[in-house]
Amino acid sequence: MVFPGNMPYHRTILPRSGLLPILKHWTEPKLTSHLLLGIDTGGTYTDAVLFSEAAGVVAKAKALTTRHDLAVGIGEAVEAVLEKAKVPVTAISLVSLSTTLATNALVEGQGGRAGLVMIGFGPEDLKRDGLLEALGSDPVLFLPGGHNVHGGETPLDMSALDEALPTLANQVSSFAIAGYFAVRNPAHEKRVRERIREVSHLPVTCSHELSSKLGGPRRALTTLLNARLVSMIDRLIGSCEDFLKVRGIHVPMMVVRGDGALISAAEARLRPIETILSGPAASLVGARHLTGLENAVVSDIGGTTTDVAVLEKGRPRLDAEGAVVGGFRTMVEAVAMRTYGLGRWRRRRPRRADRSA
Repeated sequence: MVFPGNMPYHRTILPRSGLLPILKHWTEPKLTSHLLLGIDTGGTYTDAVLFSEAAGVVAKAKALTTRHDLAVGIGEAVEAVLEKAKVPVTAISLVSLSTTLATNALVEGQGGRAGLVMIGFGPEDLKRDGLLEALGSDPVLFLPGGHNVHGGETPLDMSALDEALPTLANQVSSFAIAGYFAVRNPAHEKRVRERIREVSHLPVTCSHELSSKLGGPRRALTTLLNARLVSMIDRLIGSCEDFLKVRGIHVPMMVVRGDGALISAAEARLRPIETILSGPAASLVGARHLTGLENAVVSDIGGTTTDVAVLEKGRPRLDAEGAVVGGFRTMVEAVAMRTYGLGRWRRRRPRRADRSA
């Protein structure tokens, strides 16, 4: 869970002596107007923490993540942390949300069914960058069009789209559009997006919205994965917003990105793939704040896995080639990490490769 000013919470266990200064400072009225609420929804547990710039971690609580209705787990965690802190909701000035749901969904091959529309590409392009494997049984449609490296246009023909769209709209929950050299000229992606929205009224992701890098098939892969996550992350953010509204917490809500930065809830809804690996990223920023170290190896131990990443000059070391999730290398800037099958309830003897990691 990350807050502005690089002030996160990282599953810290405070000694009893460490609680006394917090309790002492907490009795001062000035603190109650500057609380930050962090919520982390994982695959097993949902954590909540109240943080004060002056006192640090004020209270923390945990509840089971309720997949059938995420608002239930969020509500239980937040209610518990408010009860522990004995503060009014008016003391909260900002909410920060982090999650591993997007990462878990891609690793487990979950997420919504998405229709991929490729403009100016051919079936042979599916064989590159793992796109065909990632596509699975989801439908794909090829349209003539696209642009060259200078932005010059090949005429766009949407007749195949118009023919297939009424049927596809009933088979998928979202669409992904990738145009040839769309990073040079996104006009065709935008035209196809408008047509799809007009007919289907479903969420649409365009590749030029996610990355400005060249490499059409990998950009298409990233766009496809993003489209699959739209409904899931929208449901999570919506559940959180609904609970906050009912509870009378009317403050801005931010979402942690995979590089440790914060984005608005509206941005996260459009680009949910940017939330992948936000858990390890938040842990790195948390470790930096709690220890003051500029360079460190940080391990985030969850229920079943441990994520290991590196702090370098006070910042998370990012994967220069793009985050790898579920075996697919995306164009998403995120923390560089390794994951091991070692959690709270599992033990194993470290191998030589683990020690050198």
